[in-house]
Amino acid sequence: MARKTRGFAMFTVTLITNPAMILDPALVRALRDAMGGGDAIWLDPNSAAEFAVAKLPKALAEIRDSLNAEGVDMIAQPSAGRRKKLLLADMDSTMIQQECIDELAVAAGIGPQVSEITARAMNGELDFEGALRERVALLKGLAESVIADVLASRITMMPGGATLVATMRAHGAYAALVSGGFTAFTQAVAAKLGFDEHRANTLHIENGQLAGTVAEPILGRAAKVTALDDLSAKLGITDADVLAIGDGANDLGMLTRAHLGVAVHAKPVVQAEAPHAINHGDLTALLYAQGYARAEFVAL
Repeated sequence: MARKTRGFAMFTVTLITNPAMILDPALVRALRDAMGGGDAIWLDPNSAAEFAVAKLPKALAEIRDSLNAEGVDMIAQPSAGRRKKLLLADMDSTMIQQECIDELAVAAGIGPQVSEITARAMNGELDFEGALRERVALLKGLAESVIADVLASRITMMPGGATLVATMRAHGAYAALVSGGFTAFTQAVAAKLGFDEHRANTLHIENGQLAGTVAEPILGRAAKVTALDDLSAKLGITDADVLAIGDGANDLGMLTRAHLGVAVHAKPVVQAEAPHAINHGDLTALLYAQGYARAEFVAL
């Protein structure tokens, strides 16, 4: 017998798959029954459903791992205040499918050398600021015009990103792109995806070439938390009103502060520490997590 949604429910469990897959109704029913949840609400008839529960099971992490193995993401969170008023998003490998500095390095002919440093920094094995200075130094002498070439030919948006930003902004949220990358890229990506503002590092240019240095102080993990604080104060909101997303170790500060902090297709070390993770869905999964139905999505 189907259960009715309880008025005293304190948590919502959202199940999401990749849009190319089908979320099995039998799996949704089985999990709802095991958790003693209310009626399943299908946010998308194929790929997203949610149900309310009075409390979350102690074995939540094990359930999440089991679902992950079946290609299903689960977000379990307090029901109140799920629709967030601030989107704070990393750029590289989060809102776009590449790491911009790695793409510049490929153009400079030193791709493998730089990408190895990038991977270690994103895994938290290296100090982010030091690793950024080291990689930027290797790009010294690269023509400034290469930045525009890379943007035009090598940078692609992450699926669902424009819809995520447009839908949240249409419902009153503020969207900020906060990157450990470079303003030469965030300016273009923020404009393309409809962000309200962007923050990133500034590459020094001399005589039309990269100087091999970056403006200080470097925007890294601490600066992303500062952005969360600054924007929350500006908007008159709290951590409970923030959705923060990212994939690297330098995102963990904001991911653990925001009440909806989501590691998106992230490195294992980030998933281990972040409150939530999306491994299968595209960026519209973050709308389902806030209770938006597919019919409410807004195109850019």
